[in-house]
Amino acid sequence: MSNDKDEGGEEAFEELAREKKRNEELLSRLKYLQADFENLRKRTDKEVREAGEASQRTLAGKLLVVLDELQLAVKHASEPDMGAELVEGIEMVEKNLEGILESVGVERIDCVGKPFDPALHEAAEKVQGKKEGEDLVVEELRPGYVLRGQLLRPSMVKVQLGLKPTAEAWADE
Repeated sequence: MSNDKDEGGEEAFEELAREKKRNEELLSRLKYLQADFENLRKRTDKEVREAGEASQRTLAGKLLVVLDELQLAVKHASEPDMGAELVEGIEMVEKNLEGILESVGVERIDCVGKPFDPALHEAAEKVQGKKEGEDLVVEELRPGYVLRGQLLRPSMVKVQLGLKPTAEAWADE
């Protein structure tokens, strides 16, 4: 009978040794996976940072061209009879800058004649309208912009307030 106990204990000891070895293997694999994940995270962070820096360099290079044009316009502004040419030069710089902004996804908010939207417009001035209806943007005082659907800056606008129906108007109908 003592042999049965010894054999049972020996089998349990062997099973325990196998499980211990299996656990060590699993722990080792887990450590490798953790290291791989950490390396992937570091590599991804570096690639994202480098892509952002490359985008900034590209944008800065384009904006330097605009700066050069503005500096040239300022230099020639003091020359006699430069009025029309100066205005034309500044308009070219403005068009160039608008093109650069469009190339990176910046869009100007189209607002004149549209219903007032407090999410896109900032009312700087209000005038009373003569008709019933919604509040309308009648003048853009400063343009607003969105970048890929996200508001960068609201349009500063003049709003014509629509007349709101009164209780008397409802009674007349």
